[in-house]
Amino acid sequence: MVDEKRAGIFTLDFITPVVDDPFTFGQIAAANALSDVFAMGGRPLVALNIVGFPVNCQPLEVLTEILKGGQERVTAAGGFLAGGHSVEDEEPKYGLAVYGEVAANGIWRITGACPGDSLILTKPLGTGVIITAFQAEMDEPGEIEAAVDSMRSLNDLPRRLPEDLYNAVHACTDVTGFSLAGHLLDMLSEGDIGVRLFAGELPLLPGALEKADMGLVPAGSYRNRELYSPRVDGLDNVSSSLSDLIFDAQTSGGLLLAVPEEVSDSFIDLCRSSGFSHAAKIGVFTEGPGRISL
Repeated sequence: MVDEKRAGIFTLDFITPVVDDPFTFGQIAAANALSDVFAMGGRPLVALNIVGFPVNCQPLEVLTEILKGGQERVTAAGGFLAGGHSVEDEEPKYGLAVYGEVAANGIWRITGACPGDSLILTKPLGTGVIITAFQAEMDEPGEIEAAVDSMRSLNDLPRRLPEDLYNAVHACTDVTGFSLAGHLLDMLSEGDIGVRLFAGELPLLPGALEKADMGLVPAGSYRNRELYSPRVDGLDNVSSSLSDLIFDAQTSGGLLLAVPEEVSDSFIDLCRSSGFSHAAKIGVFTEGPGRISL
């Protein structure tokens, strides 16, 4: 607690390159790191760069562009970039340590969803398979561009919600490397609560189903399936490619939110009018033993 009214949030995240353009990579890595503050309902204030860079293999101009991309996203998020630290590394790595604040009585926590709550996702799934296709030079025109637009978009929903809808959020987390399934199971980790997932309503990136059907699935997604599928019922009810996307390891994915059913429509409308055009209701929380059902 900072004081009686404010709580501090301090988080850290960094990734390896997912695209070729260094400025865009910097944007994506920064958006990914800032998301942890937004997922708690907070606002980022100060960020520090975290850098690993192969100085003997890459020109410093590349590093300059990565840092410019990160600074652009921090500024867009309403924060201030105050320096950072770098080390020499064989592979570029970039991210941020971020300090933000949130009202002490308004923290969004991972758990807290109630039976009957709607489950809302703000960004489309599929970044893992699209990145894999791009790296294998098997993507179609427009697919990586759509994925990039999604990944570098800020999860700054807390800044955009009116007070009544902000306070209506019962639980929230963001979707990253542990997939939709993994992060959703985190939301079920306390209490006797489950979730029924509307697989047919999942927002997907262009080409994601096709790339999954071609087997362009990242290694992290296979680990996610191994870890989380024992707690997902009804996988036989959906196609193998769609189930791959449920376990797809995301980079800078969207927010998962639990809100009361009676405000879900207005909540989604607000999300879409605020730039989260793919926001959708993808499930409903139920009484149950901490499992996902399809």
